[in-house]
Amino acid sequence: MSGFAFSGLTASFSGKRVIGPLSLQVNPGEKIALVGKSGAGKSTLIRLMHERVNRESSLIPQELGLVSALSVFHNVYMGQLDKHSTWYNTITLARPFAKDRAEVTTLLQSLGMTEKFWTPTASLSGGQRQRVAIARALYRKASILLADEPVSALDGPMANTVMTLLRDRFSTSIIALHDVDLALDYCTRIVGIQDGQIALDEPSANLVASDIMSLY
Repeated sequence: MSGFAFSGLTASFSGKRVIGPLSLQVNPGEKIALVGKSGAGKSTLIRLMHERVNRESSLIPQELGLVSALSVFHNVYMGQLDKHSTWYNTITLARPFAKDRAEVTTLLQSLGMTEKFWTPTASLSGGQRQRVAIARALYRKASILLADEPVSALDGPMANTVMTLLRDRFSTSIIALHDVDLALDYCTRIVGIQDGQIALDEPSANLVASDIMSLY
């Protein structure tokens, strides 16, 4: 599975509708950017998609969802926690297997974080923590990526490195992005959200930045 669809989707919080009614078809192989201003409903939409395709997806939530007391390695390893038995995970907590150590090391190398392997995530900067959440999503190796502002704390070169990795490693992706240029450069389809509704849905090739800026 790497495609899915919503029809007539709605979501409300405290009696206030924040999404919908909204219909969206995600086709296998698409790289979709969700764009729109803060509060438009992008984060809610990402969460609803994750509920729908949970085990098929790698999630990078905006709040990252890291365990501060655990090392960078263990936070990344949690991407595959549900793929191993309890005894395997228990041993890994104390003494990780060489195969897992090597795989996580390679991922951290690609994100410029090898030296932080055993560092507790509590002591990392915001950008480093974001890269740990990215590594965890990559380590999960799901077919679908759901990401909510995954490069917001990264500088230009690292943001481009990460967007390239995410584009190349996931067959299908839905990424909420504030950076319109990154959306156009790395995604094949732009879906604009405004007041919980789809206000724009076009192939990236048909758009320029100014077409999207009206949503902000």
